[in-house]
Amino acid sequence: MWMILLILLISLVIVAIEAPYLKRNGLKKELFVFGCLLLLGTGLCIAEAVEANIPNPLDWITFVYRPFSDLILSMVE
Repeated sequence: MWMILLILLISLVIVAIEAPYLKRNGLKKELFVFGCLLLLGTGLCIAEAVEANIPNPLDWITFVYRPFSDLILSMVE
């Protein structure tokens, strides 16, 4: 519980530092991307803090390329 609160506090500090600058300079697209990435990062940090099972991107890559790898290895043997 404390870890989640700490993560949220750090995220709020980051928003308090970065968002006014982006807003003041009219960087709306950058502000949107900043918000999305911060939300994604905060969510992943919270999931890691509660020890949720987060899929590894390498698992998806392996799933896609495994049939090709098996086919090529069966041709070599």
